[in-house]
Order: sequence, then structure tokens, then C-alpha cells
Amino acid sequence: MGLVVLVGVSGSGKSHFARKHFKPTQIVSSDQCRGIVSDDENDQSATGDAFDLLHYIVRKRLRRGLLTVVDATNVQPKARESLLRIAKDHDVLSV
Repeated sequence: MGLVVLVGVSGSGKSHFARKHFKPTQIVSSDQCRGIVSDDENDQSATGDAFDLLHYIVRKRLRRGLLTVVDATNVQPKARESLLRIAKDHDVLSV
């Protein structure tokens, strides 16, 4: 159980790495969340809502004791901090 936060610019291979090493159900993708809230994974105006959904899913999975992998750029420290805080709130390790 724990939280894996993938970090890297768009197109750097995060999604490929995630699909290769983790179950599809373990991966929470910011692009997929953007698509869920706007019907368009590239709609940047939906990013705030997408990350609200992503954080919600991460919280629910960690509460259930499930390994959770976040597939998002996470290149800014503030983005990582919020995810690491969620892991800490649920008393799980994060990398």
C-alpha cells in the first residue's frame, strides 16, 4: 500500500511506465480525469475540476488501503505537496 507520484514533462513516458509496471485500476491519470469532467482530455480549462476529482479518487483508494499511482506531470513542487499531504493524512508511504 502506498502512493506513487510520477513526475515528468508531458511526453516523457510516465503513462507508458505506469501501464508497464502497474495495473490499470491502480493508475489515476490527470488526463483521464480531465476527460471525465469535460469530455476532452486536452481541455486545460477543466484542469482545476480534474485535479479535484483526481485528489478525491486518490483519497478514496488510500483510505481503502490500495496502491495508487498518480500519472500527471507533477513538475511543480506545489502539485506534489498536495499529493504527499494526502498520503500523510492516510498514514501511507509515498514515493
